[in-house]
Amino acid sequence: MDIQQASALTSSAVTAAIPLMFAGAGELVTEKSGVLNLGVEGMMLMGAVTGYAVTAITGNPWLGVVAAIGAGLAMSLLFAFLTLTMLANQVATGLSLTIFGIGLSAYVGKPYTSAAVRATIDTWTIPGLSKIPVLGPALFSLTPLDYLAFLMFAVIWWFLYRTRAGLVLRSVGESPQVAHSVGFPVVGVRYGAVAFGGGMAGLAGGYYSIVNLHLWQEQLTSGRGWIALALVVFATWRPGRLLIGALLFGAVTGLQFYAQAVGVPVPTQFLAMLPYVATVVVLVLISRNPNTIRLNAPASLGKPFFSAG
Repeated sequence: MDIQQASALTSSAVTAAIPLMFAGAGELVTEKSGVLNLGVEGMMLMGAVTGYAVTAITGNPWLGVVAAIGAGLAMSLLFAFLTLTMLANQVATGLSLTIFGIGLSAYVGKPYTSAAVRATIDTWTIPGLSKIPVLGPALFSLTPLDYLAFLMFAVIWWFLYRTRAGLVLRSVGESPQVAHSVGFPVVGVRYGAVAFGGGMAGLAGGYYSIVNLHLWQEQLTSGRGWIALALVVFATWRPGRLLIGALLFGAVTGLQFYAQAVGVPVPTQFLAMLPYVATVVVLVLISRNPNTIRLNAPASLGKPFFSAG
């Protein structure tokens, strides 16, 4: 592998990681508040089809990005109403949201399956740094959304561990009853966290259709929403580890594309499943020490909150 190939491989790894960074970071904040939303895949698909449709209609990819975020936000608020207001089971509701998103996105996206969208988001090249061998093009010649994905992790870490609002959110996730007893708006905090997670999932889906693939087709995200959920567990609910996990998944995905390009004599179906196999292996290794997950998981994760008044 020469420098040019290594640079292309690194760039493809980062590109593959970006949507997982958005969706995973949103789900991490959601779960930190004690809410388990398994509807990430459905929200991503709705974000993908909505963003692509708006881009195709208006010719403006930034309007498509805003629409993708709005679609994910709307789906998450539906989930929040059912689970936080109506106290429906979070696991069942999240799974239903994914099924609903898969079906609705396929129906809505029919007219846009063959639509050609030439509008794209240009890259911002940082002079000097972009010339660094291998890493330069991958990290310093990106679109604004790519830079935002990396910046977002620093902001989320600062918010969770250096602000009062982040402390309130984490306290709601650990013990909503105690948080309620001292006057924190538990349901309101959880609504905000779920809405943020939905917006990020919609943005992740829009990234696939508008920035990465420039197309729409049924189940475009190919199960990446489930990978984002798994990465949150892999990271044991820590932003830094989530970033590393997303980049590792992106690296495996990049290796898959590289192996196909150089003609490795392995069936393409086997290569396509490598990123998912890698995720399962990592989760199995983590699960060998349940104390790690138990100590870091929000204590009230997935549990409904009943307010006495």
